[in-house]
Amino acid sequence: MRLKLYQVGEPVLGQPARELTSDEIRSPSIQQLIEFMRETMRDARGVGLAASQVGESLQLAVIEDREEAIAAVPAEMLVERQRAPTPFHVIINPRLTITNSTVVAFFEGCLSLPSFHAIVPRALEVRINCLNEKAESVVINASGWYARILQHEIDHLNGRLYVERMEPRSFTTADNYARYWKDLSPNDVLEKIGGVDKRRYSVR
Repeated sequence: MRLKLYQVGEPVLGQPARELTSDEIRSPSIQQLIEFMRETMRDARGVGLAASQVGESLQLAVIEDREEAIAAVPAEMLVERQRAPTPFHVIINPRLTITNSTVVAFFEGCLSLPSFHAIVPRALEVRINCLNEKAESVVINASGWYARILQHEIDHLNGRLYVERMEPRSFTTADNYARYWKDLSPNDVLEKIGGVDKRRYSVR
């Protein structure tokens, strides 16, 4: 079942979500929500989806960067972004720790803000302490694109959208991103848009 994707401006997207108890996580209703979120994320061709994006203010997100999606990305871009397939998994009540404070900047999009992109700075490496769909404790050490996905989704769980972190001058429609920017490195984009201190970022 595909769930409704809530769009920017919906109050639920600006609210920190509540934590789930172990009993709640194992309940039929949450297990069904996880399955519906997986279907919704895949149908929308996303790589992550937070419960708030389907109207549920819960500290729960699903993550998956599918191999077939990555196959369409040029090899040099995969290397630049440090992107590799990531199997489906669930994060619940996550706690994020930055383990490498190097900041990297790339374009991001969001299923709750469709048809737009912007350059967003993120930490290169993070550690996530969370629960999985069985209410088991899990520690995730992530770098590169996977770390970016996790930070994006955990922002959702804290009531934040990427527009609160983006380089404002890089904000663009998807059409104009494809027309002007998608073939440029983030460093070249920052050079062209101007007004950005590139020394803050590790971009190639």
